[in-house]
Amino acid sequence: MVQDNSGQTPSRMALTDLPAGASGRVMALEGEPRVCDRLREMGFCESAVVEKIGGQGTLLCELCGVRIALNDRAANFILVERVRGGA
Repeated sequence: MVQDNSGQTPSRMALTDLPAGASGRVMALEGEPRVCDRLREMGFCESAVVEKIGGQGTLLCELCGVRIALNDRAANFILVERVRGGA
């Protein structure tokens, strides 16, 4: 498992909790199956790396070179492990 700059093992968090400018690896999608299926179709598969660019209510993120806007309800279903960056 990757360690962050503090030497601690990073924990899972919702994409909404990832700081702006940080990147996270998708660890799981948890929530309504219909929404999770749609997120997977959009590229939010387990092990994909997503960068949170910013936003509240509506989040702007980058995944595979494409910028995607998500409402915070959908972004809460995406559990990530921080891999780099952010405040």
